[in-house]
Parts: sequence; C-alpha cells; structure tokens
Amino acid sequence: MIKDLEAAIGYRFKNLSLLQNALTHSSYANERWHNSLLSNERLEFLGDSVLGMLVAEYLFRNFPNRPEGELTRMRADMVCEKTLAAAANRIGLGEHLLLGHGEEQGGGRSRDSILADAVESVIAACFLDGGITAALQFVQQFILVEVPVTKLHNMDYKTRLQELVQQKKNQVLAYSLVGQSGPDHDKRFDVEVSLNGAVVGHGSGSSKKRAEQDAARAAIGKLFPDAD
Repeated sequence: MIKDLEAAIGYRFKNLSLLQNALTHSSYANERWHNSLLSNERLEFLGDSVLGMLVAEYLFRNFPNRPEGELTRMRADMVCEKTLAAAANRIGLGEHLLLGHGEEQGGGRSRDSILADAVESVIAACFLDGGITAALQFVQQFILVEVPVTKLHNMDYKTRLQELVQQKKNQVLAYSLVGQSGPDHDKRFDVEVSLNGAVVGHGSGSSKKRAEQDAARAAIGKLFPDAD
C-alpha cells in the first residue's frame, strides 16, 4: 500500500522508514508505543522550514516586482493549512496515515490540520532521503501548482497586523499563550495579542502558530475594520 503512495508522490524512498514515520500520527504513536517522539511531529517541524524556504525562493525568483510584504502574504497563502490539505487530498495521503483509534473514529483522515501536518512531514522525509532535490520535486508537483497571483485566500494576519500598527511609531505587539486544552493528539491553544500592553485580540487553533494567526485576525477586525 505504501508503494501506491510512492507512485502518487513520484518518488521512491531509499529509506522507507522515513516515509512510514511521516505517516505516523501522534495518536497512533502514543497508543501503540506510549511515545510521541516516534510520531511524525519532528518531521513536521523540519518540513515546515524546508517548505517555507522552497516557496520563498520560488516567489523571490518569479515575482521580482513584488515587495517583501506582498511576497510574505503570498508565501503564507501557499503554505497554509487549506493549501496543504488540498495537496494531501490530491495524492490520497489520508488513507495511508497511521492513526490512533480515537482519531480514526473522529474522522482524522479527512481533517485538514492532520493532513497539512502530514504533508510537511512527507516533505521532510523526502528531504532527508533524497536531499533538497527530492523535496523540491514534491513541492513543485503539489504546492506550486496554484500560485495566488491576485487574491489571497489565507492572509498572513500576523504580518499584516504588524504592517498596520507600524504606521505609527513606538507600537509594540506581543502574543501570549493563555491556555490550552484537549488530549495530546488534538490540542487546542488559546492566545492573546496585545498592543502596547492592552489586549486587542483573542484567538484559538490546533497549534500556537495558528492561534496567533487567529488572534491577529481578530485584532485587525477590531483595530482596522476597513483594512484590506
């Protein structure tokens, strides 16, 4: 079955255990081995950086007339949960995931957050197995197929909020984790964003990064309701 996934990706692994690790969700690792370090979370960490770098280089080379802020928003759109989940669906990644019983019963195979994390893990596995060339091959085939040249569907709200508040001098933004809940395989994080010490937005998400984006979105709506 894993050979079918290799065929869909268009890459044959020399070390197949890397791909198997990329498919192992923390719920499965905790249930089977009681050790989340055996899940794909470490690969996800690496894949996030590899993906961000490859997309940034692509945008830098192909959009020489776009300013830094716009390139940042384009990159955020291309590596967002929605985009990565769509890539996962194109290769049928969900059916290959190793999930714990609870996550399986809860529809984890079609959950965008799980699929997006798995895509980042597969990118890391490709990178470790075949170097930057293998990772780039995956990104070119499944991530760079829909570049948001005009309207962005998933703005980098943190960057946009920073741009807006910096229109005045001496503005200080800070993000604080104020709570988290749920089991290890399905955490929810709660974040506040403050401007010059005053809370201006609250957000939540399946990771601190996503919760911060949600808090920044709320702050923009409160402070700059007419911002694009």
